[in-house]
Amino acid sequence: MEAPSSSSSSQCSYEDYKETADWLKAHTEQRPKVAIICGSGLGGLADLLSDKTVVPYKDIPRFPISTVPGHAGQLVFGKLQGRECVCMQGRFHFYEGYNIHTVTYPVRVFFLLGVKTLIVTNAAGGLNGSYDVGDIMLIKDHINMPGFAGQNPLCGHNDERFGVRFPCMSDAYDLELRALAKQTAKEQGCNSFLQEGVYCMLAGPTYETIAECRLLQTLGADAVGMSTVPEVVAARHCGLRVLGLSLITNKVVADYDSNEKANHEEVLRTTQRRTQDIQRLVSHLITKI
Repeated sequence: MEAPSSSSSSQCSYEDYKETADWLKAHTEQRPKVAIICGSGLGGLADLLSDKTVVPYKDIPRFPISTVPGHAGQLVFGKLQGRECVCMQGRFHFYEGYNIHTVTYPVRVFFLLGVKTLIVTNAAGGLNGSYDVGDIMLIKDHINMPGFAGQNPLCGHNDERFGVRFPCMSDAYDLELRALAKQTAKEQGCNSFLQEGVYCMLAGPTYETIAECRLLQTLGADAVGMSTVPEVVAARHCGLRVLGLSLITNKVVADYDSNEKANHEEVLRTTQRRTQDIQRLVSHLITKI
């Protein structure tokens, strides 16, 4: 199936999104109200779903293909704790060569499917010195570095059927959902490793230099990664409520005397160690939404 072009000027039409949404409606009976985007190594969330319908990205009209290790590349529809959900096992990134509209393509499809709440998860490097590897950070705000350079999914023609021309982002991460997540973490024994902070997105695929890490710390970022923010911007434009979770998989290197080096294998190892905790947190949280 043809995916949207990777040309930086390419913008998808309402009809493109509708074609994909209509195809999915015809191929599954589920009508989810919650969508979960699973970050690197976190696709196990989808394994908890019952009454599953699995749809590979390659079969979905106009859907992109995920190319990153740790991303399965499929939509999983089903029930989590009795609530109908759809999970993205694998997201899309700038560094794969996709443009900003392609990266956020699934979010608008979810909106047309009737989704009301988006939960985004990612693996991130810890910038905050008080964070430990394996901590889960509730995202309370973000710094959109690609957006500073004009890479925003809302650039170009605005279709009012999705949202207003100039959407507010000061409330991007839902206050009530964050409160529910904190309550759930306490109930599930995850409170000791739950943090709350600011996520900064860089385009990748290189990990950050020491000077870049120090700059981001100065800017007030607590964690850094290569995803999530474009999807959140598109979701808020559509009026979806958003909850963001970052798994701190490594501490950034901010000392020139350090021999530590960030690597993707460490990221995946940490996610394996913390997978069950994130699954427990998200699955019990969903019952409260």
